[in-house]
Amino acid sequence: MGSLLRGEEMCLAQLFLQSGSAYDCIVELGELGLVEFRDLNPNVNAFQRKHVNEIKKCEEMERILVHCVFFVEYGITCKKCIITILMAGPITTVCFCVCSQEQLQRLEVELGEVTRNKEKLQRNLLELTEYTHMLRISRSFVQKTSEVSSCRSVMKLFISGLIKRTKIEAFERMLWRVCKGYTILSYAEVEEYLEDPDTVSSSKSVVFLISYWGDQIGQKVKKICDCYHCHLYPYPSTNEERNDVVEGLRTRIQDLHTVLHRTEDYLKQVLMKASESVYTWVVQVKKMKAIYYILNLCSFDVTNKCLIAEVWCPVNDIPTLRRRKSGATVPSFVNRIPTNDTPPTQIRTNKFTSGFQNIVDAYGVGNYREVNPAPFTIITFPFLFAVMFGDLGHGVIMALFALWMVLYENNRKLKNTRNEIWNTFFEGRYIILMMGLFSIYTGLIYNDCFSKSLNIFGSGWNVTAMFRAQVWNGNRFLTLDPNVTGVFNGPYPLGIDPIWNLATNRLTFLNSYKMKMSVILGVIHMSFGVILSTYNHSHFRKKHNLYLVFLPELLFLLCLFGYLVFMIFYKWLVFTAKDSREAPSILIHFINMFLMQGDGVQPLYPGQIGLQVFLVVVAVLSVPVLLLGKPVYLYWLHNGGHRPGLYRVRIFICLLPDTFDFADEFLHQAIHTIEYCLGCVSNTASYLRLWALSLAHAQLSEVLWTMVMRVGLRMDTSLGILFLVPVFGLFAVLTVSILLVMEGLSAFLHALRLHWVEFQNKFYSGTGVKFCPFSFSLLPSSFEQYGLL
Repeated sequence: MGSLLRGEEMCLAQLFLQSGSAYDCIVELGELGLVEFRDLNPNVNAFQRKHVNEIKKCEEMERILVHCVFFVEYGITCKKCIITILMAGPITTVCFCVCSQEQLQRLEVELGEVTRNKEKLQRNLLELTEYTHMLRISRSFVQKTSEVSSCRSVMKLFISGLIKRTKIEAFERMLWRVCKGYTILSYAEVEEYLEDPDTVSSSKSVVFLISYWGDQIGQKVKKICDCYHCHLYPYPSTNEERNDVVEGLRTRIQDLHTVLHRTEDYLKQVLMKASESVYTWVVQVKKMKAIYYILNLCSFDVTNKCLIAEVWCPVNDIPTLRRRKSGATVPSFVNRIPTNDTPPTQIRTNKFTSGFQNIVDAYGVGNYREVNPAPFTIITFPFLFAVMFGDLGHGVIMALFALWMVLYENNRKLKNTRNEIWNTFFEGRYIILMMGLFSIYTGLIYNDCFSKSLNIFGSGWNVTAMFRAQVWNGNRFLTLDPNVTGVFNGPYPLGIDPIWNLATNRLTFLNSYKMKMSVILGVIHMSFGVILSTYNHSHFRKKHNLYLVFLPELLFLLCLFGYLVFMIFYKWLVFTAKDSREAPSILIHFINMFLMQGDGVQPLYPGQIGLQVFLVVVAVLSVPVLLLGKPVYLYWLHNGGHRPGLYRVRIFICLLPDTFDFADEFLHQAIHTIEYCLGCVSNTASYLRLWALSLAHAQLSEVLWTMVMRVGLRMDTSLGILFLVPVFGLFAVLTVSILLVMEGLSAFLHALRLHWVEFQNKFYSGTGVKFCPFSFSLLPSSFEQYGLL
């Protein structure tokens, strides 16, 4: 809890790594993830560092392996990529520690042989298939060609084959122009798509049969066929020969299908073997690239035999860092060194607190050892969200959805998706769970469940007395009046009485209640942030900030807006239902408080004007104290002023920088004073969004129930049963899409804004630097998608 509340205590350490074991030491540090390296060569260009060539090779290998992963996933051999990997040189022997060089070579040879055999078999199968189609289709051409040429005395010859369908028209024109009509072309389209193994694409083909006269015409026809890339096949002269050829082709095709099937099975096994290695290589290349990047941050000693690195490390992890030794024979050394630099901020988190810590880090990282708002955000963030999203039914749906994600958080299918929207929901599953649980609580307080109230304990109102007193005549317009005798019997045990769901003045009552509740929560939230600043002042031994910053801030806030909260509670407790109409307006009194007026307005309590004047004077006087107190006091200390006996002041004077600038300190404090004073006014009004969002959510839920669900419930029994199913489906879809997703996102964003109100200028600076340890689990690409972590 100490680390979560304030962050780890950090120190600057110096590592002495022997040149022979530096690589292994960095590997161990990457596995531990304990240290953040500092750049000891800030003036050296990135292209002039020692290991820049190794990083370039790693980037090239990374690019190649990306293609390998793609090829393996889609069942395409990566022969060329593996050859390139083998040509990369000695880097493969360092990087690919799982597969040796001989294994890679055997894998490359095996993939090459299987691929060549498969391509050869596919070409043979294509040729036999085309030949079969040609014999089957061209059988009908012979009779027609014989009838046309029966009157000629010249010997008839044939050329048969297949051509692409897109080329047949140009092929026919070319034959006519070159052969001068001494050819007869017959063709028909093949019904099936034929796949070309070279281009891996399917296309339609056309079977043609050309009858020609004379050898010279035949030579011209063959040249034209070569130009159009036709596949020519011999044509049998007799029917018996044709039948024998067809039978032989059918047998060979069946054998080829069998061999191809076995070849593809074997190729899949080889690819699966390659895929296991490729994914491991991807991770190892990225690790190696990160290691060489860290080595470039180190510097050599004067003897060039030892690498020197400076790292930020948590103090509690120094013993662990010293115990871990690399596999090298020469040990490495770790020494703490003093420094005046501000360390980075490290806050340890777990799977529950990481989401809330990310919300805080979105405002900025706190300074070193500053109070961390994340532990308080675990309660305040879902509570403020639930105030705007208070609905019992919607909270149950949200909580069940988050609980399902929590229970199946180790499921790889849920964790390793590439959908960014889903990843956002899944990473914030604990935040959603807390928001759902708090929404259930506020839904019980509002007594609101899908815009309907729950009568659990029985209403404390009895409208019969209103009917007897003729205040209400029994119509649907019911206005609750507690001044009628016998109407109000007592408060509802938990939350708002369900009778208000039937009253016409329900909105007026809830508006007043939620608006005042928002102001009360806002002042409490802001005061809590101011009070937490005392932990920072005490921890950093700046007690002057308690008197010159914290006290005037708290007085300014409480004398103005704390007094507003006091008036709200006073009016609730003092004025009853009978004299509520004579009760003065709090808003008018608050405005008159700033104007120093109020003679013509009924006072809220005796001595009100004098107390308000006193509070305004205190608030106004706290502004110059906040503006000038700290700069003047630091200037006085810098010039040697101190009270006798306070030795800590003298120590503090020694720690002050010699270049103290009063103008800079005064300007900084002036900006802080203006932001704080104006922020107290604007932020108090900003908390009214709790009321506005809660009202909007309740009204949207009521409109959805009235316009959708009530229509199905009010229909006749015969049609209503059939009509209720699609109506309920529409109601469920609209509830999830509009009220849960859209309204939930809106309330989430407004809760973020209100937390920035608390942290801004209160106790959280947000100007620190986050601790970024060197860890293989924090590399840019996700290893989880490969199933290796």
